[in-house]
Amino acid sequence: MEEHESALVLTMGRATRQVDKGVHTKLPWPLEKAIVLPTKQTQELQFGYRERDGRVELVEDEALMITGDENLVWADLLVEWRIQDIEKYLFGVNDPERLLRNATAAALRSVMGTTGLDVAITTGKFEIQEEVERQLVELMDSYGAGIMIIDVKLQDVEPPQEVSAEFKAVTDAREAQQTKINEAGKYEAERIPAARAEARKLLEQAEANKQARINQALAEVAQYKALYEAYKASPEVTRQRLLLETLEQILPGANIVIVDSSEGTVKYLPIVPAGGGTQ
Repeated sequence: MEEHESALVLTMGRATRQVDKGVHTKLPWPLEKAIVLPTKQTQELQFGYRERDGRVELVEDEALMITGDENLVWADLLVEWRIQDIEKYLFGVNDPERLLRNATAAALRSVMGTTGLDVAITTGKFEIQEEVERQLVELMDSYGAGIMIIDVKLQDVEPPQEVSAEFKAVTDAREAQQTKINEAGKYEAERIPAARAEARKLLEQAEANKQARINQALAEVAQYKALYEAYKASPEVTRQRLLLETLEQILPGANIVIVDSSEGTVKYLPIVPAGGGTQ
């Protein structure tokens, strides 16, 4: 037997043993008979279409079905399967491949019958495919046909040709909508971090300004306290010093002269800045 084959040996018409690849012996017919099947080979079931001579032909009786919103639609799929139990495959049901085709039709029509047309032809392909596979596996397990479902691939879901142009316009509009949504998401992803960084920068700057104002206020308070202590110690001297400092601030370009007539004699003292210049 080949690498991908297995055989079920019937002894007097009763299954007695299963053998895999390699060289094996059996009693001559009619005592024993070996039925060889490709149990390790993945096989395909085309539903709703057939490939013949490199061309794909639509099988209308299979592909035409009704959606959940009572619209007609063409749907076809590919089922990949292999023989899991050779004895059940041969004797569990009468025609296992026909059973598989009927179960595929039941699962696909059940799912399409609960799905709206616009979802089926646009965004719902993956969900339809998964649900069909789940239902098909359950059906084949319940029948005990010895078949294992490997994969279900939904090929095409299309509206009837009479309205295909209108539904193509709907599909294009949905794709354009999704493109806009993706662009908006990209813009959001770019702008939000930048806005957060700008907000963080403003908060840090405001905190720095706050601290600078506090430090300035504390320095001014310390200066006033020192001035008050000096005033308490020498009020007259402090008043005179404050007067002179104030005059210096408000009259920076004026000539300053000190006159003293307390002893009956007028004393005249011009104040010349350091460096010998005049003000």
